[in-house]
Amino acid sequence: MAVRPVVVGVDGSVSAYRAVEWAAGEAHRRGVGLRLVRAFSWTTADHPTGWVARYRDEMLDVSRRQVARALRVAADTRPDVEAEFAVEIGAPIEVLSSEARRAQLLVLGDRGLGEVAGLVLGSVAVSLAARGACPVVVVRGERAGADGPVVVGVDGSPVSEAALAFAFDAAAARGVDLVAVHAWSPTAIDEELASLVEWDASAESAVLAERLAGWGQKYPQVEVRRTVVRDGAVRALVTASAGAQLVVVGSRGRGNAAGLLLGSVSHGVLHGAHCPVAVVRPSTDN
Repeated sequence: MAVRPVVVGVDGSVSAYRAVEWAAGEAHRRGVGLRLVRAFSWTTADHPTGWVARYRDEMLDVSRRQVARALRVAADTRPDVEAEFAVEIGAPIEVLSSEARRAQLLVLGDRGLGEVAGLVLGSVAVSLAARGACPVVVVRGERAGADGPVVVGVDGSPVSEAALAFAFDAAAARGVDLVAVHAWSPTAIDEELASLVEWDASAESAVLAERLAGWGQKYPQVEVRRTVVRDGAVRALVTASAGAQLVVVGSRGRGNAAGLLLGSVSHGVLHGAHCPVAVVRPSTDN
């Protein structure tokens, strides 16, 4: 595939196959190929013997069957999309991070095989959303292909500028409205000062209008609906996601340490949204 493809991680879970469906649709919209990647960790010697070798071979066989099923899912979803696959021996986070450097979008399911009951989002998805070299979409919700607008969180920072660019592209490609959500809460300043800070809706609306200035000229076909609320950003975006087909958030995520994975907003939306979530990092962070 000469043009950078849409890459989707496959692990045999139900959520991964739903991610394949979403990714196939996105590849079709973008006019690019789809690349399915299955990775599993293997830390033994390069030339294992006996039962170790048999176990590795069995894992490879299972992985190939999972990828074959994923290819069928992709073909059933979008038969016109060219698809290729790779089965890699290596830590999924490392393998998919490498794939992201050669992709225009990385798509993941929201929970993989072996997750502990009660965990909403798999650690692989969280880690890659933070460190991916391209935008990462985590497919959540019961209806991955649901109709509805694209929702984007806007906070006036360079992070939200990158998210805006992605969100306008997504809305234009889908022919749907864009809902720009700007949430303001005094607790974001200091909980003890919350009662002393006056809510000025007009001032916050002006902040949103300023951040959206110019985008309408670039995307005249996209109808923009502005939403300004006095609420926490996570709760506002999760609420908006209930009627959306995609939520786009920015992230300052950087690095490999657990404490540096994601900003609080992107992390919260990933765990609570009712539809797929795109996490977009500024290109200067990559």
